[in-house]
Amino acid sequence: MQIILMEKVVNLGQLGDVVKVKNGYARNFLIPQGKAKRATQAAVAEFESKRAELEKTQADILAAAQARAAKLEGLMLQVTQKAGVDGKLFGSVTNADIEDALKAQGFEVERSMIRMPQGSLKQVGDHPVTIVLHTDVAAHIIVSVLGESVS
Repeated sequence: MQIILMEKVVNLGQLGDVVKVKNGYARNFLIPQGKAKRATQAAVAEFESKRAELEKTQADILAAAQARAAKLEGLMLQVTQKAGVDGKLFGSVTNADIEDALKAQGFEVERSMIRMPQGSLKQVGDHPVTIVLHTDVAAHIIVSVLGESVS
């Protein structure tokens, strides 16, 4: 199916690109989320008339994401979990725990924005975590997992 991208989509294209994707991907994901429209002649003409407005909107979203990333960059976040003597956690620190800790400090992030390269954190210590705020903007933070002794 031929579609017009209404915003930048990772591994697919930029705003305004006409790309061919599988029907299910377009119908079930891109079109319902407003990321794309079917590439009919009427839709292409409508897009071209609104192109400047859409580009300005995307630029504003990107600028807002960059501002949020500047605040988040290098942040040291502390999370406390129960741990054994050897530093191994009972359970783990997941992206939901990191989301809650960030919200407690006043940062608005969604769980899906948090990228944990080694999966959930199961050891006491400092771990690098990436927060993807936009397709082009990522902030790197350090999550310090502190062990709480079990008595």
